[in-house]
Amino acid sequence: MSDMRLIVAGAGGRMGRTLVKAIAETAGLTLAGAVEDAGSPLIGQDSGVLAGLGNNGIALMADAKALLAKADGIIDFTVPKATVALAGLTAGKVHIVGTTGLSAEQENEIKASAKSAVIVKSGNMSMGVNLLAALAKRVARTLDEEFDIEVLEMHHNKKIDAPSGTALMLGRAAAEGRGIDLNQRSVRSRDGHTGARTMGDIGFAALRGGTVVGEHSVIFAGPAERIELVHKAEDRMIFARGALKAAAWARGQKPGLYSMADVLGLGDM
Repeated sequence: MSDMRLIVAGAGGRMGRTLVKAIAETAGLTLAGAVEDAGSPLIGQDSGVLAGLGNNGIALMADAKALLAKADGIIDFTVPKATVALAGLTAGKVHIVGTTGLSAEQENEIKASAKSAVIVKSGNMSMGVNLLAALAKRVARTLDEEFDIEVLEMHHNKKIDAPSGTALMLGRAAAEGRGIDLNQRSVRSRDGHTGARTMGDIGFAALRGGTVVGEHSVIFAGPAERIELVHKAEDRMIFARGALKAAAWARGQKPGLYSMADVLGLGDM
């Protein structure tokens, strides 16, 4: 089979540059294009140089539609508005979505686009985090409501959404294990005289500071004992590798909306 030709959206950003580097280091994959916002001062610059690889002859451009005509898919760690727009262009293609902070309406738009595209979407593409989510679901299913569930996350000081997409993914996994609706039972902030914790709620706490790539904990606190599931990311390359694994897997799938649990075969946990 010929190399899979991939486009990187947001190629001028930190994650985009990491993806460009990861594709260059992965057999069977070829960089087919690099996309940035039309107003970016990086338009026209070489994506290889930006990624620290040296000139690769693929300049950043704004026209994703033209690039997609000659590619197999696109890797997208951008912002919600851009992701929704890209999803509308990916019919017949693979679209790997690592974007977080999507609204319910935007989630529905991506779901609609998946009728004609193979979309793999996850709040975190790391294989370790997705295993953590599967474990959180399994533990939540095993323990009753005497064990309170809290999700703690910390990221660098440039992150713009909270709780993180990963924290919400972990919270959803725990909620599924408990058989509850996270939207109805999540507590996103506590301040002042809040009263006692409501049994069965899932709490979230978000910390921001420094250059932390990402740290997540799912805490099950019960009577006289506590279980903590923890994942610490040390390099953005783990997200890139997961995204590329998802792209290779998606190449042979039918149109639809998939998750990293599908890619990793974790659906039965």
